[in-house]
Amino acid sequence: MPSPIHTSAKHLDGGLSRRQFVGTALALGTMAFMPYLAAAKPKKLLLRSSWQTVNIGDIAHTPGMLALLEKHLPDTEVTLWPNKLGPEVEQILAKRFPKLKIANTAEEKTAALAACDFFLHGSGPGIVGVKELQRAKDAGKPYGIGGITLNDGEIKNHSELLAGAQFVCLRDTDSLKALLAAGFKGPPVTFGPDATFALDIYDDAAADELLKKHALEPGKFLCVLPRLRWTPYWEIHPESRKPDPERIAVNEKYAEVDHAKLREGIIAWVRQTGMRVFLVPEMTYAVPLLRPLLFDPLPDEVKPHVTVMERYWLTAEANSVYKHAAAILSSEQHSPIMGIANGTPAVLVRQPTDTRKGQMWRDIGRSDWLFEIDQSTGEQIAACIAQIGKDLPAARVLAAEARTTAQQAMQAMVGNIG
Repeated sequence: MPSPIHTSAKHLDGGLSRRQFVGTALALGTMAFMPYLAAAKPKKLLLRSSWQTVNIGDIAHTPGMLALLEKHLPDTEVTLWPNKLGPEVEQILAKRFPKLKIANTAEEKTAALAACDFFLHGSGPGIVGVKELQRAKDAGKPYGIGGITLNDGEIKNHSELLAGAQFVCLRDTDSLKALLAAGFKGPPVTFGPDATFALDIYDDAAADELLKKHALEPGKFLCVLPRLRWTPYWEIHPESRKPDPERIAVNEKYAEVDHAKLREGIIAWVRQTGMRVFLVPEMTYAVPLLRPLLFDPLPDEVKPHVTVMERYWLTAEANSVYKHAAAILSSEQHSPIMGIANGTPAVLVRQPTDTRKGQMWRDIGRSDWLFEIDQSTGEQIAACIAQIGKDLPAARVLAAEARTTAQQAMQAMVGNIG
């Protein structure tokens, strides 16, 4: 039988649809990892995750993966190796996962690495924990990579580290195709979705209060999220990031162009469904942009049906709101993922400066809810979101199908640990 890697590459080059390829990759992955599935599962697992807290999506990676580990490896002791969490995020994790151990200090991290039976790099935008992954490799620990996107630089510069993994699961098939095309020699590479698809943390009390404050009826409002083409980390972390004139110029050039298309979706939703709209952030920097980019330019007769979040929020509260939303329209990726995790229809409007991760919307079977912003008109986006609002039962069926596809792939991904 051909190796899973070569077979996967053949299928990619042979013209199968992305959905067919995902199914093929999952099947191949299951066969390839049968020895691991039969092996004894680790008693102690060290999870490298929690990259930052200024983004509810980056917060969500960790509880999503922890939920998967809890479900599929219930007898395994899990220790989290995070970046700086902050007390609020740590409290959210402790409430949902009371048995979780967190290695915050350098001494605790060193001890956790020495004690673990397996090192897992959690899902994220890339090999964010590359230094720690190398430490695990140097220490002779078996390790795996679950649910990341790869860029060309990572594929070129970290090929040996990737090849030494017990498994590599990529959250989008564009990354998978690029890795195989580079002649990767290592373990079988399969589709492993972003762990946010498994997110199950909620703050229903905070969400209920928020919905009441904004006069939002459960199941009858649309959440809309903005995004600049380049995240202004120079504003978020001015102490360590210098302003980038080129990226600032790109943001200024496209801010109105991009958000005018989202506003067409808002207008169509209000006029054609009669339901309300909630403008919310995924990142801290987006809060002051909600009014000038999305609310202020709206027609006067539409504005009374639109309300604006005036602060940043954390993942549990946001997840509870998305659970009650009718739909989500977003240029950010993780709020739509959280929506799908709750069975809420979600439309992603992808910008070309974003990474390969947008491909995952095709991989879970929702290419009809994905719009490449430079190739799409506001009218097309508006027609899609309005149709979802006019037939919510049908849209929820499609969202549930996407969730099932992601869940099956995530189960296979975690099943590789051994």
